[in-house]
Amino acid sequence: MKKKVAFYTLGCKLNFSETSTIARSFVDEGFNRIDFSEVADIYVINTCSVTENADKRFKTIVKQAQKINPEAFVIAVGCYAQLKPEELADVNGVDLVLGATEKFNITSYINDLTKNDFGEIHSCEIEEANFYVGSYSIGDRTRAFLKVQDGCDYKCTFCTIPLARGISRSDTLENVLQNAKEISEKGIKEIVLTGVNIGDYGKGEFGNKKHKHTFFELVQALDKVEGIERLRISSIEPNLLTNETIEFVAKSRTFVPHFHIPLQSGSNELLKKMKRRYNKDLFANRVSKINKEIPHACIGVDVIVGFPGETEAHFLETYNFLNGLDISYLHVFTYSERDNTLAAEMEQVPKNIRLKRSKMLRGLSVKKRRAFYESQLGTTRTVLFESENKEGYIHGFTENYIKVKAPWNPELVNTLHQIELTKIDEDGVVRIQFAEVFSINK
Repeated sequence: MKKKVAFYTLGCKLNFSETSTIARSFVDEGFNRIDFSEVADIYVINTCSVTENADKRFKTIVKQAQKINPEAFVIAVGCYAQLKPEELADVNGVDLVLGATEKFNITSYINDLTKNDFGEIHSCEIEEANFYVGSYSIGDRTRAFLKVQDGCDYKCTFCTIPLARGISRSDTLENVLQNAKEISEKGIKEIVLTGVNIGDYGKGEFGNKKHKHTFFELVQALDKVEGIERLRISSIEPNLLTNETIEFVAKSRTFVPHFHIPLQSGSNELLKKMKRRYNKDLFANRVSKINKEIPHACIGVDVIVGFPGETEAHFLETYNFLNGLDISYLHVFTYSERDNTLAAEMEQVPKNIRLKRSKMLRGLSVKKRRAFYESQLGTTRTVLFESENKEGYIHGFTENYIKVKAPWNPELVNTLHQIELTKIDEDGVVRIQFAEVFSINK
């Protein structure tokens, strides 16, 4: 009988793309992939270490796997596995820990599925993570995550990603286009470009530090791939989001009007302490350029609260800066100390103050999202419906990332429809009737 394997992914879109690729390697080796809630012979957990909460969740996921099948072989991969392999190996029930490069050869490490008394570790020095492995997710969601870049050469004082993933390096343009074509041929309507620092695309494309292509050239090439309905850019650094890219998206056949740009702080003093490569004026200029070229665009912003040395004045500067920007929502991260980072050695903000400030910014995000949704009422947008039945409703997203819902109907799954946005429901999403879905169908 085929051995059964299940996967659980913590963290970012990049992790989801890599989990899907690792899962396909198991299927190619004759394994049967099942849901994580089912009884499996092997459970693979793809870890994240961006926040303290992601670290803690790992132990909870291991316990879940053990509860389902105490005899199952448990494997940890991902960023946390590279940064702290010994810590993961000590977790009760973990049998194997694989680092940044080893995870892509996972099936070669599982000849014997006998439970171990102690977790076995195979982890490279991060300097050895200098080659590129392409990935993309299919079969898990309506949209696919396409990895185009990995690693980062930035030295932000709060971040461990360069320690977990290594130097910045890119897939070849030819491979990216081929992967995009394969995804579109499987009937997936939307592709999300992902990586650690995707605006740095082209560096290390052929194994050296020079740029063979630029991110803008990647965008231009992908726009010409036949069969792709939608392309979405995931998080991109403001200093790498060029005016020519924004102008191209405004006229693009496939790229949707949605940008997610990390700010981290609205204080130039803190941005300097973070070793970010821009100031607030540059950030404001990028937002202004997007709104000028694409007035209906959705703009999401990452922000960190409670960074070491953040005073009340710094926080209010950030709050007021964000409040004055024409943006659509925030992703708020409460700062947590990461080992082996410069920020961890700085004077820390008390955790109760961090949480208070986080709550204030989350409230601002709700206000911003509501205002953006209200600004789009009365317009006609194209909705891509997803596959999950949530309490009798099917949900989807417009091209400019407005969440909508309609009464559940399986015929709508993975289909695109033009919808007039008319009403915001009590749960903060735009609600439409089933009949309206087909009234002005694309």
